[in-house]
Amino acid sequence: MLKASGLDTPWSLVRTADGRILVSERDTARILALSPDGALAPLVHLPQVVAGGEAGLLGLEIFAASGEAEWLYAYLGTETDNRVVRLELRGSGVGPAEDILTGIPRANIHNGGRLKKGPDGLLYIGTGDATDQQAAQDPSRLNGKILRINPDGSIPGANPFAGSPVYSYGHRNVQGLGWDSRGRLWASELGPEKNDEVNLIEPGKNYGWPEATGVADDERFVDPIHVWPSPADASPSALAVAGDIAYVACLRGERLWELPLPDGDPPAGGTLPGARALLSGQEGRLRDVLVVGDELWVATNEGEDSRIIALELPVA
Repeated sequence: MLKASGLDTPWSLVRTADGRILVSERDTARILALSPDGALAPLVHLPQVVAGGEAGLLGLEIFAASGEAEWLYAYLGTETDNRVVRLELRGSGVGPAEDILTGIPRANIHNGGRLKKGPDGLLYIGTGDATDQQAAQDPSRLNGKILRINPDGSIPGANPFAGSPVYSYGHRNVQGLGWDSRGRLWASELGPEKNDEVNLIEPGKNYGWPEATGVADDERFVDPIHVWPSPADASPSALAVAGDIAYVACLRGERLWELPLPDGDPPAGGTLPGARALLSGQEGRLRDVLVVGDELWVATNEGEDSRIIALELPVA
């Protein structure tokens, strides 16, 4: 089912408390609001965004508590860095942008950009190596990481590296984050023209890049749970979990992968049993995927002709 069309390179979808779907456009620096009745309207333009290559206005997330303000978080590229900002949602508008985390290295490619609120109430941030591969192995650097911070930007005391937002490291370009019913964090990640990955994330662990990709059987690194040897089959972007099934939106692969997540310890070898490809070649490049009630909403990546479509769950 078509929900919206004529979008310009949408990157992230997020749902507000009143049922609107907010959409970020990477290159225009606009955030649009799609109302429950299907009307699409501009919410805000962020002038600090400097788009270029894979950088621009990327991930969105919402934080809201009962009786408190509802905050919109955005991951964006400025002239000098990638950063996370937040804006208070005020009816049909927003308040001024407030910097939450700055200084994430940016480049023409490998900027990461995914934001997700964890079941612990903290903000998780996927970053890319920003073409500085060895930085991914340095826990003191912010690129090539999954980061975790408090909603106000401060560092949680339980983070694995004291005083640091770094939650896990050794990543090439994290694009998707999601939690299953057991509270386990899963991440999708782009490989180097091979070995696209889905990883089960544990705090403080090293996921190998650039020293290892795919299943390396190296005790220094955590091996991925699922690997696509060819990017033609995947090039994964976002990841969403519904009913302990991970749905992974793919760019070059032009499909939506369905990955049943195991109840117990994941199998070794880099293949999740029951994995199947949906929408193969039917909807073009897919950028984001979001669970909305009993539907799965998918944003396509087709430049100025991008769309948002909805699929019923479970997907046939």
